[in-house]
Amino acid sequence: MRFCKLLFVGCLTLVSLASHAENLKGLYQVRQPVNGQAPEERDRATQAALDTLVLRLTGDPKAAQNPGLAPIRKDPQQIISQFGFDAGPPEVLKVDFDPATTEQALRRAGLPVWGASRPSILGWWLNDSTEGASLVGDGQAAAATLRTAAQHRGLPLRLPLADLSEQLVATAPALESADPAPLRSASERYSADALLAVHAREEGGQWQAKWRLWLGDQKEAGSVQGADQAAVADAVMLAVAERLAPRFVAKPGASGQQTLEVQGMNLEHYAALLRLLEPFGVRLQSVQGDRIVYRVNGSVDQLRAQLSLAKLQELPAEAPVPVAPAQPAADGTPAVAAPTPAAAAPSLRFRW
Repeated sequence: MRFCKLLFVGCLTLVSLASHAENLKGLYQVRQPVNGQAPEERDRATQAALDTLVLRLTGDPKAAQNPGLAPIRKDPQQIISQFGFDAGPPEVLKVDFDPATTEQALRRAGLPVWGASRPSILGWWLNDSTEGASLVGDGQAAAATLRTAAQHRGLPLRLPLADLSEQLVATAPALESADPAPLRSASERYSADALLAVHAREEGGQWQAKWRLWLGDQKEAGSVQGADQAAVADAVMLAVAERLAPRFVAKPGASGQQTLEVQGMNLEHYAALLRLLEPFGVRLQSVQGDRIVYRVNGSVDQLRAQLSLAKLQELPAEAPVPVAPAQPAADGTPAVAAPTPAAAAPSLRFRW
């Protein structure tokens, strides 16, 4: 069959995701501020970069202290491919961690891993200072601060154009409201998975921000503080990442195996699906026409959340095939009941 013959080609072909989810670039690169290039300062920044990466990949603020990571903390060079300094300002240590050895170290420690395919977030961000209120739009100077914070915390952030019509919608009351309807309407043109509304205010030389996040049926909210715009942006992105991660990370051995069937497959869907399922230890079981079956590790809720990023439609579980009752033999010998078949593994069924 055509799809079967093209599977190998699909593995080698890079195509865009048929969903709003983004395959986050630079997930394993951390830019950590430093005070000079002295060896002790470099070591301090390297440890901080490792902590940042572990939090970025697990969403767990306590994960970096896991005893299973002690050898890596003692010698981070085991999982570092290269590093260098950028003059700035501010001066930063740029550390590139090796994806394969990093993931191996996390899994050996029994830690979950959040893959690179993550929900795209449209950020409506209003800065309110003594100079007035300003909606941060794509292309503005303030946008760089938000993008840096989002990248640091492993979030794919998009920003609106912030044209006049959007400025009239994204007011302070709208951004602090529990009703996302006005923002949802203005967000349709950007096709993002999640909606983030932030009202940041400067008071007495300090910044504080109230934020709200909507992703499907998930609603989150909180408030943070920071010394400046960069600090408060980082605090918001950290809070958002920690709220999102539990919905998507796959904890090794904690959730069991699932059988996943997906219908309507083609080469583009195949490549997109592999990226989405990568954190769940995906293994191909069978291919029949445009129907494919995988064995994956993870909870049903986590898999549903991950597949929702590709806008797949869930199908009802297939009814079990009835077993015909045993019939007596022609000579009247009583029939021997057939052994009861073993219960099938939990199954999820989706289609594009």
